[in-house]
Amino acid sequence: MHIVEEKGSKVQGKGVFATQDIKKGSVVLEVDDSQVVEDASKLTKYQNEYECDYLANGKVVLMQSPEKYINHSCDPSTYVKTINRKRKVLAMRDIKKGEEITYDYSINGYNDGTFKCRCGSPICRGVYQGNFFKLPKDIQIKYLPFLEDWFINEHKKEVKRLKNIIMDLKKKLRTKE
Repeated sequence: MHIVEEKGSKVQGKGVFATQDIKKGSVVLEVDDSQVVEDASKLTKYQNEYECDYLANGKVVLMQSPEKYINHSCDPSTYVKTINRKRKVLAMRDIKKGEEITYDYSINGYNDGTFKCRCGSPICRGVYQGNFFKLPKDIQIKYLPFLEDWFINEHKKEVKRLKNIIMDLKKKLRTKE
């Protein structure tokens, strides 16, 4: 039995929905990365904008169902993490049966893409920002534990700067006590 299904979404087109309650930390689905794009010039505009995932060392994969239908949210329910060389969609928090599965496309993102966000979350940022490091610092700090190892390795300098901000904040808090 699958724990997710595809159906119409209020956010955009199709979405992926939980068919049962899912606990925080659980694997929601395993990502199929078998469709490696060898020649990006052969992609349609739609595929390039909506169906490609950009990974370590410039690797590009054409996403498959159901993961290609996971919509963006500024208050996501999941994130993607590579475990034993397989990418998995993990629950960031408890997810209720019938709830749409979402992730924040900005996590592990390093591109100049933007679009008007329609996630409907009370904490919606209004505009999706494709570059993780252009997000507000508080959101970067919140998402730091969810970054992929490859992303951290490819952006060591920026991640180190972010970790230094956290250390400085902790020092300030300790001196106030």
